[in-house]
Parts: sequence; structure tokens; C-alpha cells
Amino acid sequence: MPELSTNVTQTTAVEEPLISPWKEGWRNFKKNKVALFGLGLVIFFILIAIFANVLAPYGINEQKLGDKHLPPSSKHWFGTDDFGRDILSRVIFGARISLKVGFFSVIGSAIVGTTLGIIAGYYGRWIDGIISRIFDILLAFPSILLAIAVVAMLGPSLQNALIAIAIINVPTFGRLVRSRVLSVKEEEYITAAKAIGMGDARILFHHIFPNSMAPIIVQGSLAIATAIIEAAALGFLGLGAQAPTPEWGKMLADSKDFIIQAPWTVFFPGIAIMLTVLGFNLMGDGLRDALDPRMKN
Repeated sequence: MPELSTNVTQTTAVEEPLISPWKEGWRNFKKNKVALFGLGLVIFFILIAIFANVLAPYGINEQKLGDKHLPPSSKHWFGTDDFGRDILSRVIFGARISLKVGFFSVIGSAIVGTTLGIIAGYYGRWIDGIISRIFDILLAFPSILLAIAVVAMLGPSLQNALIAIAIINVPTFGRLVRSRVLSVKEEEYITAAKAIGMGDARILFHHIFPNSMAPIIVQGSLAIATAIIEAAALGFLGLGAQAPTPEWGKMLADSKDFIIQAPWTVFFPGIAIMLTVLGFNLMGDGLRDALDPRMKN
């Protein structure tokens, strides 16, 4: 009898390696050239702030009254102010101050706002009602007016300006996280975790908080830009950094009377504020597009 030959074709399925959401987000972020430009601006100003002592050609309070209001030149690239101080050196150190206010105020508001938002969204009922009403009260006031009121009570200083900016950003983070928690806690894996007896603390820190990180990061990057503008506004009004601190808003306030006579005294601090805020906004928009699944094609 002839032997029956059976040809068995085996198909080997090649599975693609799993990619974590954060790696996928970074991959999407790198495709956004505008966002990379914003990231480059942010890194540029961070490096300036870190190496300010090395980069600044003169002391920030080094006065030469005979050299006041000198235009930009090879000796003073950004010119000098009404006290003969080198504007380039003061702008460089101003980056350190503005970024410090931006980062620390947002970190503080993110911690408080995220904590309150998680508690309100997870437990609900009267706890949610009280926390939400606090957020509504804070959001009822224009942010800059609320910051002015807080600084007026605490006293004008850079530290109090930082506290005021942190306070006015708390409800933004709180409401964002609350809405995220309300969505996440209805997922099946949260129900399963409760069914097997997992405690609330473990559910919050191991499941709900990690799944709420993406919007917090996006809002944080955008909030830093807002915080820098608010710090400059408070400094301009005399409620933030005090003389002779080289804060960009304070530099604008000190130079506003010489805008016709010496426009460079206003131009360079203003450009520094604009570029820094632009960098954080572009980076934040890129992070939103990369981390938000609804923005994917």
C-alpha cells in the first residue's frame, strides 16, 4: 500500500513584545517636533538655572553707576540697567528664581490637590461634597486676584508668592484627579480588588493613583508655565520678589520707567518669560497628545 504522506503546515505566531504605556507615550512624544522644540527650550533654561554661577559674566548686584543704561555690546551683551548692573547676568539668575517658583509651587499644589481629589472621588458622599465646595470657592476668584489676596495677608516676599501660587492651583489638580478617580474606580479590576478583600489604601496607591498619573503630569507641565507668569505678575506689582532679587517680573517693574530711554532693560527679561512659558506650554501640549489615548489616531 502506498504510504500516505501528510504535509502539516505549522504557523508560528510572532507576538510583538509588550510596550509599557510610558514607553509608548515617549515614542509618540518624540514624533511631535513642536513638542520636542518645547522640551529643548525647557532643558535650555534648566541648564542656565543650574549653571548660573558659571555662565553669568558679572555679579548680579555689581553696580557701576557710570555704566548705567549702556546698550547691548560685546562687553554687556544685554546692556545694563539704571544702576549699571549687567542685565545678562541678572536674566541668567532670574531663570533660577522663576523655575524654582514654578516647580516648587506646582509640586506643592499637585500633592495637596491630588490627595484631596483622590479622597473626594473615591469615598464620595459628604466628603466629596465638602472638598468639591472648597474647590468651587477657590475657583470662584480670578487666580491672580486670589494670589494677590494671599500675599497681602502673608506679606510681600518671594516665598509667600510661591505659597500663594501653590494655593490657587490646588483646585485645578483636585478637580482633574477627582474626575479621573470617578472613572477609574468603576473599572472591573477595582471591583475585583474589593471582592478579594484588598484594603482602600492599597487600592488607592497600587491601582487608582498610578492610573491617574498621566493627566497629573500633563497638567503639571502646563501649570509650571502659568506659575511663572503669576510669579512675574506678583513681582511686577511689588508683591513677589523684592529688590535686589533678579526676578524677571521685578526686573520689568524696575525698568518700566525707562522703556523709551533704554528698551533693552525691558526686552530681555520679557523675552526670557515668553520663551520659558512657550517651552512649557508646547511640551505640555505634546505630553497631552502622547499620553491621552483619545488623541491617538
